[in-house]
Amino acid sequence: MAKEAKKEPQELTVEQKLKTLYQLQTTLSKIDEIKTLRGELPLEVQDLEDEIAGLNTRIERIKSETAELKSSIATKKVEIETAKASVAKYKAQQENVRNNREYDFLSKEIEFQTLEIELCEKRIREFTEQEQAKSVEVENCNHELEEREKDLEVKKNELDEIISETKQEEEKLRDKAKDLETKIDPRLLQSFKRIRKNSRNGLGIVYVQRDACGGCFNKIPPQRQLDIRSRKKIIVCEYCGRIMIDPELAGVSTEPKVEATKEKPARRRRTASADVE
Repeated sequence: MAKEAKKEPQELTVEQKLKTLYQLQTTLSKIDEIKTLRGELPLEVQDLEDEIAGLNTRIERIKSETAELKSSIATKKVEIETAKASVAKYKAQQENVRNNREYDFLSKEIEFQTLEIELCEKRIREFTEQEQAKSVEVENCNHELEEREKDLEVKKNELDEIISETKQEEEKLRDKAKDLETKIDPRLLQSFKRIRKNSRNGLGIVYVQRDACGGCFNKIPPQRQLDIRSRKKIIVCEYCGRIMIDPELAGVSTEPKVEATKEKPARRRRTASADVE
C-alpha cells in the first residue's frame, strides 16, 4: 500500500508536460478572447465614473462660491444702508453747526459715506455678474453631468450584457485552467507565465510552422527541429524565448499540399518515312 501511495503523483513525461502546457495556453487564449470581446468598455466605464465624480465636485465647489457671493452681496447691502443712515445723520447735524469747521468736517464725512455707497454698489454689480456666471456654469455642468450619466448607463448595460453572456463560459475556462495548472511542474508553470506575460500576443508556447517558430517566425535549424519532434526535452526559441512544440502534438495537420503537375506533351519526332509521306 505504501508503494502504491508513492506512485500516486506520477511524474509526467516531457511530451505530456508539453501537451498539458499547450492545452493551458489554448484555454488562456480563449479567456483573452473573451476579454477582447469586452474591449475598452471596462476602461470607458471607469473613465465616465471618474468624470462624473469630477463634475459633481466641480458643481459643489461652484455652488459654494455662489453662496459666498450671495453672502457678500447681502453684506454690501447692509453697508449701504448703514452709510445712507450716516449720510442722513450728518446732513441733519449740518443744520445745527456753529462754525465752518464743523460744517466742513460733516461735509467730508457725507462725501466719504457717499463714496462708500458707490463702492458698495459697484461691488454688488461685480458680485451679481459673477453669481450669474456661476449659475450659467452650474447649469452647463449639470447638463454635461446628465449626458455623462446617460452615457455611463448605456456603457454599463452594454458591459453587463457582454459579461452575462460570457460569464459562464469564462468561469468554466478558468476552472479548466486551474485544473491544468495543478498538473504542471511549478517551475515550468512559472516560466511559462513569465514568457506569456512578456509576449505581446500572450503566447507562451507555440508550434513550429514551416520550419520556423510560430511566435517570431525565425527559422529553426534542422537539428533543433528534430529535437522538437523527438519530444524528449523542452525546447525554447533562441530569439523570442517561447516554448516550441511540433504541430502534431498541438493537433495541427501539416500535410503538404500536393499540386498536380501538368506533364508536357512529348514532342513527336518527324521520321524520314513521315517526311516521305
